[in-house]
Amino acid sequence: MRVLYYDCFSGISGDMHLGAMIDLGIKEEYLVKELNKLPLSGEYVLDIQKGIKNGIAGTKVDVKLTHHHGHQHSHHHHHHHRTFADIESIISKSTLSSSIIKRSIAMFWCIAEAEAKIHGKTPHEVCFHEVGAVDSIVDIVGAAICLEALHVDKIIASKVELGGGFVTCAHGIIPIPAPATLAILKNVPVTLGRVNFETTTPTGAAILAVNVEAFDEKLDFIVEKIGYGLGTRSFEIPNVLRLILGEVKLATFLHEEILLETNIDDMSPEILAYAQERLFDAGALDVFTTAITTKKNRLGVKLSVLSCVEKEAAIIDLILQETTSIGLRRQVVQKIALKRDIVLLETHYGTIHIKCTYQEEKMLRYKAEYEDCKVAALAHHVPIMKIYDEVHRAMEQQCILNTNS
Repeated sequence: MRVLYYDCFSGISGDMHLGAMIDLGIKEEYLVKELNKLPLSGEYVLDIQKGIKNGIAGTKVDVKLTHHHGHQHSHHHHHHHRTFADIESIISKSTLSSSIIKRSIAMFWCIAEAEAKIHGKTPHEVCFHEVGAVDSIVDIVGAAICLEALHVDKIIASKVELGGGFVTCAHGIIPIPAPATLAILKNVPVTLGRVNFETTTPTGAAILAVNVEAFDEKLDFIVEKIGYGLGTRSFEIPNVLRLILGEVKLATFLHEEILLETNIDDMSPEILAYAQERLFDAGALDVFTTAITTKKNRLGVKLSVLSCVEKEAAIIDLILQETTSIGLRRQVVQKIALKRDIVLLETHYGTIHIKCTYQEEKMLRYKAEYEDCKVAALAHHVPIMKIYDEVHRAMEQQCILNTNS
C-alpha cells in the first residue's frame, strides 16, 4: 500500500504544497499541461525554482499573474473577488478529468463553508477575496492534479503548525491563525506559535481537511521518496513543507476499519443512488448494496458503508439524513490488501493511468483508468473498447520487454 505523509512542522500553503509535490517527483511538464486545461490561459505563469531554507534544499513555486501590458506581478497584490459559483464554473468548464474537478471543487467548498460560518452567510453567498484569486485557483486545482497523479492508497498528516501574530487581509487586520484556517481545521491536531507569522493558509488547510484520512505522527512504512516545498519567508525553523511517499508491506497492511450497515425497503432507488454519491464525497472508503428480502417478504437492499474511524461520525450523520434508515449496525473489521501502484502508459491514444496490483513484487493484474480511456475514446472518435485493446497490447509488450531486460 502506498502512503503519502504530510509533515507540517512549519505549516502548509498552496504554493508550498505544489513545490513539495514537484520535489517529490511530479513532472513540471505534466502539471503545466494539466493546469492549461483551465480556462485561465494567459493570466499567469508558473515560476518554479530550486532553493534552500535553513540548509534544506527544495522547490519553490510561485504563481505570477501576467497582465496585458506584458509585465508579471506577484499574485500576492492582485486579487479577484469571486463567489463559489464563479470558481465552480471555471473548474467545471475545464477539460480536466472528472476526478480532478471533483477533488478541486470539494476543497473550495470546504473553504466556502468555513467562510460562511465566520461571516454569518451561506456558502453560496460568500465572496472570496484572496482565495478567489487566480493563484489560489491554480494552487488548489494543482493540488488535485498532483494527488490524482500519485494514486496513493492512504494520506496521513502530522500535527499542523499554524503560527501566530497578526496579518492584514481584505477584511483588515486579523489574528493568526486566520479564522477561516481554524474553522477548516476543526477537530484536527494543531500547534501554535512556533513562529510569529502565518504558517498555514486557508488554502493549505483545505488541502489537508479534504484529502487527509488520518492525523497521526506514528510512521510505520518504508520511505521511498521525500519532497520539500519552500515557503517565501525565512523563519527560525525551516519554512518548508515535507512530503514523504512510502510503502506499507503486505505483512504490516492489516488495519481496522468501520463497517456500517442498514436494511432499507421503503426508499426510491434514485434517491439511494444520490445518498451513495454523498457518502463517497464524505470520505467513505466503499459503498455498496445487496439485494435482500425484509419482513413481510418485502424486497429491499442492505446498504453497507466502509469507513475509517476519523470519518465515521460524518458518515453516520449522512446515512441518517439521506436515507430512510432509523438505525445502523456497526462492526470493526480488519482489511488486508495487495500492494498496488499506478503507472503512466504511453499509447497511440495518449497517456493512460494503469493500476497494477502485486504479490511479493510479482504483478498479478492491471486495469486501465476508465476516465482516461473515456477521454481518449471521445478525443479520437473510436470505440472505448479499442482503447482498452491498445492498453492491453502496450502492457503486454512492456511486460515482455521488462522480462527480456
